Amino acid sequence: MCTTCGCGQADLRLDGKAHAHSHGHGLGSDRGGRRRVSLEESLLAKNDALAAGNRRRFAERGILALNLVSSPGSGKTTLLEQTILRLQGRIPVSVIEGDQQTSQDADRIRATGAPALQINTGKGCHLDAHMVGHALDHLDPTEGSVLMIENVGNLVCPAAFDLGEAAKVVILSVTEGEDKPLKYPDMFAAAGLMLLTKVDLLPHLRFDVAQCLAHARRIRPDLQILRVSAQTGEGLEAWIGWIEARRAVAQKA
Repeated sequence: MCTTCGCGQADLRLDGKAHAHSHGHGLGSDRGGRRRVSLEESLLAKNDALAAGNRRRFAERGILALNLVSSPGSGKTTLLEQTILRLQGRIPVSVIEGDQQTSQDADRIRATGAPALQINTGKGCHLDAHMVGHALDHLDPTEGSVLMIENVGNLVCPAAFDLGEAAKVVILSVTEGEDKPLKYPDMFAAAGLMLLTKVDLLPHLRFDVAQCLAHARRIRPDLQILRVSAQTGEGLEAWIGWIEARRAVAQKA
């Protein structure tokens, strides 16, 4: 039985197979949908308890955990590769990769020299704290390191699931619409930082940066936003500086 939501489906196994369903599966409802709401609240409460355990583990070892979230194709993995390369010799980095299928992203990360563990969620649309806790047992991040959690490409479900991270980093590429923050407000409200990626492509696109940033800050007025390009390196030192500052806080906690 799945220990996260008690649904009876397969739980995370150490061969990389995971909790293979979304959190909204097959729930019936009585008058007013009270049963659905009750079950979803129970699921999130269990996840939050497990996330608190993950957070304690991070705090005990001074590890900065970041949850990278975006829609598919935003450039998360490419950005992560460049981030790891720039941090080499400065800060150890390990990675948890979340995808429905394949180990391609974890293979790419390992090619940089960083340890990585792949979680395949099957039909699931997000990582949860239970999966991350199991991954930590095997990945065993170095004390004082940075743990990057690359979530499944999805701007909906990951917003609701705390993994124990210090911050969610939402990644939006200029090849997407300026209105993404308005369409998926929960994710942008939950994020501690927004990275606007692929800015090297702006001369070739009709993308209104000012409008996009205004939409994001309409959802969260204090949202910090960095413009970056993994291809040209624009903005990457600012991103690295943000990581280093957050890591310093994690080590003092």
